[in-house]
Amino acid sequence: MPHLLVERVLGTIEGFPIGGRRMERALVRSDDLAKRILRIHTSIGDLGIRLGPGALHDGDVIYADDDLVVCVDVEADDVLVAQLATVAQAVEIGHALGNRHLPMQQEGDTIVLRYDPLVEELFRERGVAYGREQRRLREPLRHAHAPHGHE
Repeated sequence: MPHLLVERVLGTIEGFPIGGRRMERALVRSDDLAKRILRIHTSIGDLGIRLGPGALHDGDVIYADDDLVVCVDVEADDVLVAQLATVAQAVEIGHALGNRHLPMQQEGDTIVLRYDPLVEELFRERGVAYGREQRRLREPLRHAHAPHGHE
């Protein structure tokens, strides 16, 4: 099977002209979206993806020829989605989560992070409104990269 190198995204599946071509969804994990180099298995062989970190997203078209269009399909993650009610609660939870070095996302007034039973317990204990769900993340969960030490 051939190996092809992808160095740019061709567009997104929402606006891409598929026409009569077959559509294939290449399944990746949300963590893979943060990688600069990635190998994706497809029906035409492996596609080597070489993009900048964070340049790949759910729904991106990464390959197209006369017969086939391949787009990225991100697996659903098991996540906690929390709505913090007050600034005080946001500071308290932000401090607790920051000490655990957990990757997360902010989406509007909510935070999203990978399911962790200890975090769920923390949310329950602190009265945080939250839910557990399967969610397809368009962007990878990220750490807040602030250099620091623990003395």
